[in-house]
This record gives sequence, C-alpha cells and structure tokens, in this order.
Amino acid sequence: MRAVFCLLLLCLVGGCPTPPYDFPYNREPDPRNKELTLGVGDVLAINVWEQKELNTEATIRPDGTITMPLVGDLKAGGETPTSLKNQIKTRLQDFVKLQGTEITVAVKAWKSYKFRLAGEVQKEGIYTSDSFVTVADALAMAGGVTRFAKRDDIVLLRTDPATRKQKQIPLNYDLLASGRRADMNIWVLPGDQIYVP
Repeated sequence: MRAVFCLLLLCLVGGCPTPPYDFPYNREPDPRNKELTLGVGDVLAINVWEQKELNTEATIRPDGTITMPLVGDLKAGGETPTSLKNQIKTRLQDFVKLQGTEITVAVKAWKSYKFRLAGEVQKEGIYTSDSFVTVADALAMAGGVTRFAKRDDIVLLRTDPATRKQKQIPLNYDLLASGRRADMNIWVLPGDQIYVP
C-alpha cells in the first residue's frame, strides 16, 4: 500500500510519464503487399475476351454489388479483382462456353479508400487518396494538429473486418514528425479513424 502511495505522490509531484508506446506497430498490415480489396464506389472495367457484348464498366453500389450483362448482380465489395474474376467466370459458364476465354477485372477508379481525421486537427473530415498513405501523411493532409492538441495522446481506431472488434493504436505526434519512432508511422487502412484529443 505504501508503494502505491509513493508512486501516486511521484506522479503528482513530477507529472505522470507519457505512455511507453509499446504497441506492436510492426504487426499492423502493409496493404501494399496484398491484392487490393474492392469497396463501395470503386469503378471496374470487366472484359471478356472474344465476347464483346459482355464487356462492361460497373461501379460498386452501396450494397456492395455490381450488375453485369447476362449474369445479373454479383457481390464485388470485399472481393479482390482475382476473386471477382473467378466469380464471374463461374457464373458465365452457365450461359456461354469459356474454354480459353480470358476475363479481366481492372480497377479504373479507386474510390473506396477513405479514412477520417477528427478532433484537434486543422481540417477535420473524411479523406481519400489514390494510393495508401501513412499516419504522418494523413495528419499532414489535415493540415497538422492545432495548438490545443494533446500531441502525445493521439489514437488510431481500427475495426477488424473479420471480427468487427475495434482496437485503439496509440500515437505520438512529435515522435512521428521527428522520425524517432518510424515504426509508429503505420499505413492507414480504409475505414480507419485518427482522433486527436
């Protein structure tokens, strides 16, 4: 009990130390090493070789589906171009012979990469980019933090798509900006929220 009291007294006199930031940042995914996951708003060009009437351009709707000639609606949100291509091939085989036919799914416009910055940043809002950005890049896009920001108490909120559980990743603006903690400068994933108190 005496040790707890002494620790409490030290915190009051000298101020509580900043968090150790011992989060396993290196375990967070690097999205550049994976095939793109498609999402709402992405524009796709689908081509079926030697079947011009089946070629189409489709935008993934809010329900995660697209519509394709002959096949009808297909689930595209959450798929990769490769898995969507395989799905199209399977569905088309009910209608046409596809021996030797090549199907391509190209992403013409990537609109589903969105993330939010909130709190004590210069410009709060939902941001997007044509390529993946890091936490430092995202904070720069918002114009940096305000003078009222708790620079050592920033948090990135990330929801696991499989479990739907949310985790909080602690961040420190000065350590990020100075490059002293390069491991903390993780990639921002679609749906992430960065909150600056």
